[in-house]
Amino acid sequence: MMFETVSTTQTMDYIPQPAEPVVRLHLLVVDPDPAVRSACAEIAASLGYAVESTGDMNHARSLLRGRAADIVLINLPFGSNAGLELVSEVKLLYPDTSVIAMTSSSSVNAAVEAMRCGASDYLTKPFAMDELSTVLDRAAASHLTDASTRQLRERLRLSQGLGAMIGRSGEMEKLYRILSKVAVTTHPVLVLGESGTGKELVARTIHAYGPNAQKPFLPVDCGSLVPTLIESELFGYVKGAFTGANRSKDGLLVSAEGGTVFLDEIGELSLDLQAKLLRALQEKEVRPVGATHRVPIRARIVAATNRDLASMVEKGTFRKDLFYRLNVVNLRLPALRDRREDIPLLAAHFLDRISREHGHKFNLSDEALRTMMRYDWPGNVRELENSVERACALSSGPVLHLGDLPTQLQQQGLDAQRVPAAGEPREEAKPPEVKTLAELEKDAILGAIRTLNGDKLQAAKLLGIGKTTLYRKLKEYGILDPLRDE
Repeated sequence: MMFETVSTTQTMDYIPQPAEPVVRLHLLVVDPDPAVRSACAEIAASLGYAVESTGDMNHARSLLRGRAADIVLINLPFGSNAGLELVSEVKLLYPDTSVIAMTSSSSVNAAVEAMRCGASDYLTKPFAMDELSTVLDRAAASHLTDASTRQLRERLRLSQGLGAMIGRSGEMEKLYRILSKVAVTTHPVLVLGESGTGKELVARTIHAYGPNAQKPFLPVDCGSLVPTLIESELFGYVKGAFTGANRSKDGLLVSAEGGTVFLDEIGELSLDLQAKLLRALQEKEVRPVGATHRVPIRARIVAATNRDLASMVEKGTFRKDLFYRLNVVNLRLPALRDRREDIPLLAAHFLDRISREHGHKFNLSDEALRTMMRYDWPGNVRELENSVERACALSSGPVLHLGDLPTQLQQQGLDAQRVPAAGEPREEAKPPEVKTLAELEKDAILGAIRTLNGDKLQAAKLLGIGKTTLYRKLKEYGILDPLRDE
């Protein structure tokens, strides 16, 4: 059924009435045809949009100045550039607004031109009601995803990390950029890293900033449970399935109800359980232990391990098909020794938390902090946190000294202070590192681009050089995207 032949009352008979959305998007309809304008507005309102409409381009500009719309539906009149000009103006003044162009069947070229001007989608008249609903749903999903990503990036700009994650080193900045994109999807994620790097914290951050943050987050330690317990934990069981099964119980994959299941130490699963997990993920259903029926699942999977899964696949100890199923997005966490500049920030965070818990302030002495910066931290962030807690527990005052730190750190501090005995060769002092002018220039260029979140034109202005010079320098460095390629 087309808009040219449907009345307002007919439109409402055919359009379902969904529940009011959590986020009520604002839609502006711009079309000189009152019938089309009214039908579009009515359908959009039934889908939960806050709708304004007008048949005049100048009035549309006035409405947008008063309130920027989330989505604008613009008619492109045949033989006129007025619609295209409005598309360009909207994208220039309101880049976050999604624009949908409406064209007659004889002006498809205008739709192509509208896409070049910034429109994200188009409809060819006459169109059916379900076509409009589909295009609006697509625009809304894209708008909300982009908005979520922008909010995450803004949080990163204003904070010392992301969520409960702490760190502003280059390695962590790269991780945050990937997380800000991954979090707003529901794809499986594989988190790799040494013990103590914070793999579960990353999984919780992905869940907390994801579209299903209000749903459960359910962790499973695959390395601490025997295979039979892991199977019943993941898939559930029915009454009488084994000794002690006095009642039926849903597995975590079902209990998540659209939330996140975190499979920690996934590399410890037996091959038999790997096969069952793969089948559950592929078919999106599980068969509880002892049952003959299957139960659908809607859980997002985040898996983690400190083992080399690719090497395990080559040796045949981890299924290749399961590895590819889990490895849709791969996040590798840096070891603490590879981001030493984050150590003071992390230590201050732990001290602040402990100070609040105990009711009085703790601080690190310069000597203690220097020692912590030199130490390699084989246990990573977890070891750092434990060391700070131990120092606070043993300290006799508000200042934590070298003697309050664990033995291995004290030894490192003493070794750094030790004076060589008579006749023992002294370690030659290393000359201070001096950077060349070319290196300083590269650091200045990349630092400016990073500070301005990738805006090369603004970086060139800030540095006092032309944009051609900046692009030539980036080409010399072999860097296409300074935020990604460093």
